[in-house]
Amino acid sequence: MNISDLIQTVLIYALPVIFAITLHEAAHAYAAQRLGDPTAAMLGRVTLNPLTHIDPVGTILLPLLLYFSTSGAFLFGYAKPVPVRFDQLRHPKRDMIWVALAGPGANLIQALLWGVLLYLLAGSGVNERFFVEMCKAGMLTNVVMFAFNLFPLPPLDGGRILVGLLPWRQAVLFSRIEPFGFFIVMALVITGVISSLWMQPLMGMTFDLIKLALSPLSFLLR
Repeated sequence: MNISDLIQTVLIYALPVIFAITLHEAAHAYAAQRLGDPTAAMLGRVTLNPLTHIDPVGTILLPLLLYFSTSGAFLFGYAKPVPVRFDQLRHPKRDMIWVALAGPGANLIQALLWGVLLYLLAGSGVNERFFVEMCKAGMLTNVVMFAFNLFPLPPLDGGRILVGLLPWRQAVLFSRIEPFGFFIVMALVITGVISSLWMQPLMGMTFDLIKLALSPLSFLLR
């Protein structure tokens, strides 16, 4: 892939990625506020302003460096984590699950909406490559974020969901992994374990679910 193709791909993905990250983090903050913890709200994280959620290094610099240095073969990044005091939640163990689910849930909804927009463009006869590819990028970006964040290891959302589902004793023991979780996840990403054993199967099922949900729209636009 030459430099012009790389730049074009970055431009196509820029808006979907910004939306995906912003709504993911804002959903966590909103869910925490609704369930009793005002920490994120007091820090201004219940907002759709992307600048509030974007980490200059983790969201912009690191992904761009990895993308251009590997010609798009490897990509990784992160946003500013939403601070949640689980002890402030009305039902800490149960509500932790809903706060964690809010982020991936926002990504699943966005993937569906990008799919709706893709069908509407096709039904309207709009075949401009940039917009069509942006819709596809929006679906892919959000499905990737949905699947990756559900991996059951803290500090990822899936790990927090698992902590909420486990009995107290097992939950406490499992939560102790969190300080090392980032490094474990990175090792599993680099070795391809997460991709082959988690991401590919879950992404495939998610795309099948989205296709099924969009099938009435597809039928109507024929």
